[in-house]
Amino acid sequence: MTERLASPAPDLADRARELAAAHGLCDGALGAVLLALVDRLEAPFSIKEISSGRYVYVNAYMAALVGRSPEQLLGQTDAELLGPPFAAGLAKADLSAAAQWQAPAHTTEQRIERDRRKREFDITRVALCTADGSAPRHLCSVWIETTAGQQREAQLAKALQQLEQQHAAIEALRRESQDHALRDNVTGLYQRVHFEDQLRREVDLSSREHREFALVSIALDPLPDGVRALGAPARERVLEALGRLLRGNTRAMDASCRLDEDRFAILLSGVGLATAHSRMEGLRRQCATQIVVLDGKELSFTVSMGVASFPHTAHSQDALLAAAAEALEEAQRRGGNHVTLASIRFDAS
Repeated sequence: MTERLASPAPDLADRARELAAAHGLCDGALGAVLLALVDRLEAPFSIKEISSGRYVYVNAYMAALVGRSPEQLLGQTDAELLGPPFAAGLAKADLSAAAQWQAPAHTTEQRIERDRRKREFDITRVALCTADGSAPRHLCSVWIETTAGQQREAQLAKALQQLEQQHAAIEALRRESQDHALRDNVTGLYQRVHFEDQLRREVDLSSREHREFALVSIALDPLPDGVRALGAPARERVLEALGRLLRGNTRAMDASCRLDEDRFAILLSGVGLATAHSRMEGLRRQCATQIVVLDGKELSFTVSMGVASFPHTAHSQDALLAAAAEALEEAQRRGGNHVTLASIRFDAS
């Protein structure tokens, strides 16, 4: 239950008396207006003794709220009508309003459940001034139901959440579709256009932030006679396996790409030459020992790799590509299934 204290205001009783005197209203005229308004709003209304917590007046809507007749509520307490656990919160709010009776009103939020129906209310409490000016002896409460408003807010929040989820799903589909358009159908690797764009980004980033990255040029070695004899299906199965290995050995910030029929490339962001060599040597061994099966027959394959780094082996994009290609050619001259490092160039000065 949440308590809210209304803003301070002049003595409402004095204002009511002044209004009645100024316009010649009879005693109780404003009270009659209050009761009529409460009934018009179909709001539960009650008056309790502060000292005992017993009801001395209730309207029909208050009685209906607890499932009794008005006569059955008179002289009863909330504990007797609703049970101690639920009544404890009401009693605490009643005592708080009575203790601060000089404030115009206290409003609290209250949830009540009857017949498996949950209802929300704002309860406004006002301590009633006595004729002799002593401390109030009675407290009136008006219950304004907010269930429909709470439900509308909950429905609106749910609708907004669903819209956000739909937007996120649409955005994810858009990105996935865009990503698929950039990937090779057989290997699942990015195509050349993505590789070239990513390479430009890495060169620019490394130049501005004085960091390094590695470029690995990869070629599928000539397939064994037994694999070639099985034709295009065997070759495709080998390429699928190679694509999985390349993707599995790169991080989210890296890029593994298929450049043409037998050529591939990997960009290793923020990685130096030695680390790149170590990782690619592990990848080479995985390729050489990978078990690929087609129609019950095992297919084997190997790859050659040339590793270059920016800016240690090259200081420009074109020079980096040339250094990686030269290292790859050296690996192939050595018979394939080999990882070769590009030479580190030193300035003559």
